[in-house]
Amino acid sequence: MDTESRARIGVDIGGTFTDVVLTDGAGKMFHRKVASTPPAPEEAVLTGVAAIIADAGMDAARIAEVVHGTTVGSNTLLQKLGADTGLITTRGFRDVLEIGRLRTPGMFDLQWEKPEPLVRRRHRREVTERIAADGTILTPLDTGELLAIGRELVGAGLTSVAICFLNSYRNPTHEEEAERVLSRAFPELEITTSVSVLPEAKEYERTSTAVVNAYVRPALKSYLTRLEQGLVALGVDAPLMVCNSNGALASSQTARDKPVFFISSGRAAGAAGGSRLGAALDTADLVVFDMGGTTASASLVANGELSRVSEYEFRAGISTPSRFIKAGGYMMSVPAVDVAEVGSGAGSIAHVDEGGLMKVGPISAGAEPGPVCYGIGGDRPTVTDANLVLGYLPQQLAGGSRSLDIDRARAVIDRDLAAPFGLSVEKAAYGVREVVNANMARAIRAVTVERGVDPRDFDLVAIGGSGPVHAADIARLLSMRRILVPASPGVFTAMGMLAGDVERYFISPFPGLLAALDAEAAGTGIKALETEARAAVLAEGIPEDGIVLTSEIDLRFRGQELSLSVPLGDPSDPAAIRERFLAAYRAIYSYSSDDQVEMVSLRVTGRGVRPGKLDFRLPREAGTETPATRRRVYFGESRGWLDTPCHERFRAPARLRGPAILEGTDSTVVVPPDATCTRDPYLNLLIEMDDA
Repeated sequence: MDTESRARIGVDIGGTFTDVVLTDGAGKMFHRKVASTPPAPEEAVLTGVAAIIADAGMDAARIAEVVHGTTVGSNTLLQKLGADTGLITTRGFRDVLEIGRLRTPGMFDLQWEKPEPLVRRRHRREVTERIAADGTILTPLDTGELLAIGRELVGAGLTSVAICFLNSYRNPTHEEEAERVLSRAFPELEITTSVSVLPEAKEYERTSTAVVNAYVRPALKSYLTRLEQGLVALGVDAPLMVCNSNGALASSQTARDKPVFFISSGRAAGAAGGSRLGAALDTADLVVFDMGGTTASASLVANGELSRVSEYEFRAGISTPSRFIKAGGYMMSVPAVDVAEVGSGAGSIAHVDEGGLMKVGPISAGAEPGPVCYGIGGDRPTVTDANLVLGYLPQQLAGGSRSLDIDRARAVIDRDLAAPFGLSVEKAAYGVREVVNANMARAIRAVTVERGVDPRDFDLVAIGGSGPVHAADIARLLSMRRILVPASPGVFTAMGMLAGDVERYFISPFPGLLAALDAEAAGTGIKALETEARAAVLAEGIPEDGIVLTSEIDLRFRGQELSLSVPLGDPSDPAAIRERFLAAYRAIYSYSSDDQVEMVSLRVTGRGVRPGKLDFRLPREAGTETPATRRRVYFGESRGWLDTPCHERFRAPARLRGPAILEGTDSTVVVPPDATCTRDPYLNLLIEMDDA
């Protein structure tokens, strides 16, 4: 059977629902939402895959590939459930991991607590060896001492170890030798060398990245193994691809070996999918807003380019990334989509804090016990309960698989919120909505206003199961006039994966002054990296004619610590390279310098264009228009309750005036009274606000 005619499945695990999308190769699409199973995430995936194959009425053998975004890595870090991990490093450097960057994320935050290192100090061990800054071996590796350390760590019950030696990025000999020695002596021990994940200068960043990889590797490896075995049991004999933190794809084996590249797997796919949707619709400036059950995130697409970073920190609670604030979490120096995230989702719990104020999140009811209206054990009011009481949600979610109990929701909002504040139930519920909207607007400001970007110049792309329910109110808060809702917003992250390409990343040190750039040496270095990248992408099953290679160089002003990546271009023209660096520096920091520019590293990205991937430009047919039902919806104190038409999303008029509710099996779209909604040939919705 021709590869492009076979079916593909995309799966995204959320805190409340697991989304599954199937495309049959002929342009037909199926999607499903199933309740997530946090203790064993693969169970929800396998349940969803089996159900959607049955929905499509096809044989499991027709599945050509399964593309997956996983939260196992991030949850392992968040819940501190990783392997008992050790660190072996150069003598005198055991505390690099704990010293970090000698910074705090907030200068005046006296309550801040430094994240506890993932490796306890007694498991951070030093070995005799030394390599100079130029790669010269000063002191050979003491393998006898190394074996003794290995025996002690294994005897203490450790199952994973990271190896990070000083200056190994210039000469990896000692790390590679240590890996061979330990692997022979302790074959069950998971070993991560820093040069295998980040052959780059900066000892703390390299150490932290290697430790995160070692910490989550056994958990992700076990999960992917269970998932693949389950897929085979269902009759799905197809490769499993995993979405990385940069919104691209790689094989499950790559994810097993280098899980640090996959920590932010799920949220990156939605942002990358929004960027691809914008390109398909010739819309270059977007803010992608994704609201699920537990968190909400925002990312920026400017001039058609999705904002990305070469390092980020994983932290609990609210994460609003900044290039100026560091030390808030676990550092990973890997390519990633630049995402601001807040702990506000549809399952976020609303409560009265000690000061008597209403707070929403970051604690979430999740899939279990879930919102009160689910009737499966939740007993605290959530955003979903508030939206149900206000009339924004139908009586059933996820295509009828989840019935909602409005009486339970009203009772708990009355008890926990309305009574303490002396408000009516609807005003208390609307207060929950206003608070969570303000929280989520912060995430959008973090990727726009805080970067010197005016959000009014951008369209808001609303995805996630709850994104379209809140998008209009958030757009109004930020004076954004246009909202783009994809055809299937509630499962859009899974769709974004199906539209993705394979990417592999390679880096090598290249120190020196830019003014003294040796074009021949740079060309040789790039050629070596391109050879590695091409071989890696070919190994992912991509044909030679589908490989695209891009080269970059990391630069910084002399004496600075942080660098920026810019296109290398012609290495014989350092003046042009400098101009590209100055332009990139000014775009971020609003100024530049006349100082000398230093080179740090060369980078090559190998991208493999996947045949048969999802095309957002394929026209899709809407159903026959059907009459609307009606229900009362509360649009705030000034408008109160309005009798509002409620349509099936694909059977609504192609153009309508708010107020209106458009209901689908994956999400609900709220069109406020001061807006117009238009459907395009691809079944995307464009909501235009009157007074934003």
